[in-house]
Amino acid sequence: MKLEIITPEASIFTGEVNAVTLPGLDGMFQVLNNHAPIISSLKHGEVKVEVAEKFDTSKLNENVKVDKGNILRITINGGVAELMNNKMIVLAE
Repeated sequence: MKLEIITPEASIFTGEVNAVTLPGLDGMFQVLNNHAPIISSLKHGEVKVEVAEKFDTSKLNENVKVDKGNILRITINGGVAELMNNKMIVLAE
């Protein structure tokens, strides 16, 4: 699925991913490829992204931590996530 994580200041990440784990208001939840459409509010926490293919780490925002090569960890202060037609947009603070 395609993932885009953006803040008011910058685009944090854009790319193809296999899974995204998000800090929902009622707890952590994971979204995989071909998941049903969803909209969720997010709280302060960590977004964990499993990237689908190799990527250039030099183009990543300084707020992104790389873990085990294809896992990204991004701390957010809250926001909203929307998934539709296998495209997820995370509007983060």
